[in-house]
Amino acid sequence: MAVGVGDEAPDFTLLGTGDESFSLSAYRGTPVVLAFYPGDNTPVCTRQLDSYQGDIGAFAEVGAQVFGVSPQSVESHDEFSCKRGYGFPLLADTDKKVGEAYGVLGPLGFYRRSVFVIDAQGVIRYAHRAVAGLTFKPSSELIAAVKASK
Repeated sequence: MAVGVGDEAPDFTLLGTGDESFSLSAYRGTPVVLAFYPGDNTPVCTRQLDSYQGDIGAFAEVGAQVFGVSPQSVESHDEFSCKRGYGFPLLADTDKKVGEAYGVLGPLGFYRRSVFVIDAQGVIRYAHRAVAGLTFKPSSELIAAVKASK
């Protein structure tokens, strides 16, 4: 059964951009926006992450840490992030274990575009898993979820 609103967010440690290790538990006390996306350098994913980058100041105003998570390598993430100028880490879930823990894998094992807002206590307060990945949730909706979780 997939995790949802009201559940404790599954902890994880993943390598991310800059070859840095990131653990969800290290962000206790801070709201986290976890944006699962299918792939680096793809049209919809690029638009999604660009929009979150464009609103990074609004995420900071509500004290939220944004993470992008996909199954590509750290090298792919570094190149993508550098090219696009992202001010938030992209995490490499190369074995898809984190995607599996959050229930974002589709029938063929591909990532479904999904986003979770996790409150400062580590509880999921917002969860959306897309059936078709052609659209994404806007920053305003995620920021409102962060505010509601306080």
